[in-house]
Amino acid sequence: MSKPARKRLGDIVNFKRGYDLPSYNRNEGPYPIVSSSGISGYHDQYKAEGEGLVTGRYGTLGEMYYINGKYWPHNTALYVTDFKGNYPKYVFFLLKCLGNLKTSDKSTVPGVNRNDLHELLVPYIDTDFQKPIADFLFLLESKIDLNNRINAELEATAKTLYDYWFVQFDFPDKNSKPYKSSGGKMVWNKKLKREIPEGWECGSLADLGDIVGGSTPSTEDPNNFSEDGTPWITPKDLANSNGNKFISRGELGVTELGIKSASLKLYPKGTVLLSSRAPIGYMAIARVPVTTNQGFKSIIPNKGYSSHFVYYVLKNSMKTIVQYASGSTFKEVSGAVLKTVLICLPKDTIVDTYTKTIASIFERQDILEQENQQLSSLRDWLLPMLMNGQVKVR
Repeated sequence: MSKPARKRLGDIVNFKRGYDLPSYNRNEGPYPIVSSSGISGYHDQYKAEGEGLVTGRYGTLGEMYYINGKYWPHNTALYVTDFKGNYPKYVFFLLKCLGNLKTSDKSTVPGVNRNDLHELLVPYIDTDFQKPIADFLFLLESKIDLNNRINAELEATAKTLYDYWFVQFDFPDKNSKPYKSSGGKMVWNKKLKREIPEGWECGSLADLGDIVGGSTPSTEDPNNFSEDGTPWITPKDLANSNGNKFISRGELGVTELGIKSASLKLYPKGTVLLSSRAPIGYMAIARVPVTTNQGFKSIIPNKGYSSHFVYYVLKNSMKTIVQYASGSTFKEVSGAVLKTVLICLPKDTIVDTYTKTIASIFERQDILEQENQQLSSLRDWLLPMLMNGQVKVR
């Protein structure tokens, strides 16, 4: 395959603005409404069918969404009405990496204006080579999507089990029957202001482990940071982690100099990270020893409770944590405040049994997340080279 020629994007594909559909005019139906952020609902009518591509039409070129079937392209988006003989999945990947390709001077980071997009010069691969390239990349996308769906099901299972045992109190009793539903003794707890199983206690988040914070080395000294340094996590890293439960590294690492200058502490594998401001509520479990910036109040589970249990206790306490937050510019929750959040502490044997029960779920989720990270890196590395003709698929 020779080096691809350049063509106007408008000679490859035709964009059109989507259709207005206010919420009060929507009727629940089988057809997805595809807006600038993807599927935003369903309707009983459709405006387009077949293979389609949709992207946001405000600001810069947004995320690309591939769809195959009948759908309603929303007016917040542009959608493709004509692929002009090109393979739709190839066009999807071409548009997906537009910002990584060297294009004409008309727009290095193109604004989403239909006419401007049509005038953009992009690499163009002949139709004979489009299908193998796109099908290979789509296999990677499909595997990533499958892993995400499996993980979502695993997460729902683990969370349901936690709720069943520690919210509804139907953990297995000595006869392997659901405790509360089978008449297990419940006692009134004055501090929690509710009934809890006999033998359980009222405690606080501080009983789960040490609550620790982080800090930031001076950004004016580049010697404080290194991509290969000790993992240093920020709330932004969790925001960009695609909802993953585990984290190994952030965008930046810190050097020994940076660690010393900011008096950073290294937190062990299994530490449960909780963003405590801007915003409150991002969570992850450290896959390796890490340190964080000041936007976290994390829990080191060193008081007999597993990361598996601590993770869901924090999630289940999030409403209270957010209510306790304060601040005029942005809300923040302090370590001192976290220590006052009351929780119900089960018997150790119940927590141990729960941890053993869901350990395989957490392990599987961790494996799938790491696999997706590898697949995404491979896809992102290959994508611009394939579109530019630097690499070919046999």
